[in-house]
Amino acid sequence: MRRPLALGLGLTVLGALGGCERGAEAPKACLADLTLPDPANPTAGMVRLTGGVFAMGASPEHPEEGPPRKVRVGDFWIDQTEVTNAAFARFVEATGYVTQAERPLPEAAYPGLSAEERRPASLVFVGAGAAGGNPAAWWRIIPGADWRHPEGPGSSITGKDSWPVVHIGWEDAQAYAQWLGRDLPTEAEWEYAARGGLDGARYAWGDDPAPEATPLANTWQGVFPVADTGEDGHKAQPAPVGCFPANGHGLYDITGNVWEWTSDWYRPGLVPASVLEQGGPSRAMSRDPDEPGQPKHVIKGGSFLCADNFCFRYRPAARAPGPHDSGASHVGFRTVLRVTTAPEPG
Repeated sequence: MRRPLALGLGLTVLGALGGCERGAEAPKACLADLTLPDPANPTAGMVRLTGGVFAMGASPEHPEEGPPRKVRVGDFWIDQTEVTNAAFARFVEATGYVTQAERPLPEAAYPGLSAEERRPASLVFVGAGAAGGNPAAWWRIIPGADWRHPEGPGSSITGKDSWPVVHIGWEDAQAYAQWLGRDLPTEAEWEYAARGGLDGARYAWGDDPAPEATPLANTWQGVFPVADTGEDGHKAQPAPVGCFPANGHGLYDITGNVWEWTSDWYRPGLVPASVLEQGGPSRAMSRDPDEPGQPKHVIKGGSFLCADNFCFRYRPAARAPGPHDSGASHVGFRTVLRVTTAPEPG
């Protein structure tokens, strides 16, 4: 069931949604020139990566992250940034696509729900103060919350063209990718890209959690979920793409900001390398111990909600389950285009 299972993104990976501050002003766009998608130019806004063998996973901070596997990936292109509101709007304008959060749940698939319960809606954080210590009460399924209205009716993305699009379900992300002749990355491709050439490093920038005075990602500072101090310049909310240094492959926001969908089905721990190289486990292999009857996809990268004292899942090896038919206010995506080599003449 889509909306109740949105909590299946994992209470251990959820944080708070609130104001956004950079001093006295809201943050401005950080990249001056963002390329909009164009089906006639399939690699626009992408970076080409040469494939290879790398150590996927880690000696786990969480049990589902390992043990590590040596995995090979081929050459592929990947979006330099998370897909933005402006990019997704271009897709919607061209195709008339309606996201899952904007559609009512089909009565035939959810016969036990009333028409009221099947209204278009999505998952939004509503605050921890009044909810006390119950994580399930920190979030609410809000009718009218969607990619255009990320906090529900009355909110908007006006002036936020360069912010990552959110409230995007796996099906929505796949539809966008297919419009451009692309795909969602496999978990192996995503992690290979995220590591930026630093094979085996704990973070996308190395092993030091804070090697510079300059913030390296939009994550949660302070004690979660009491308050995000906003030391990275963005307080309890997504940042425009490209506000933090790119990784070794020239990719922005591969750490934090918003979780990103992959094409792989989720199961605890990494399957053998031979399976990963084929694009990950099958749907039949998918299993989330918290909701074993609901197949889910892997999401990667963590978000602005990830705190060291709570989930610590903004590392390349970290992974979490995402219901394939749900989105939330901290989940977005980026796409890939795989490089295929023509066969040699006979």
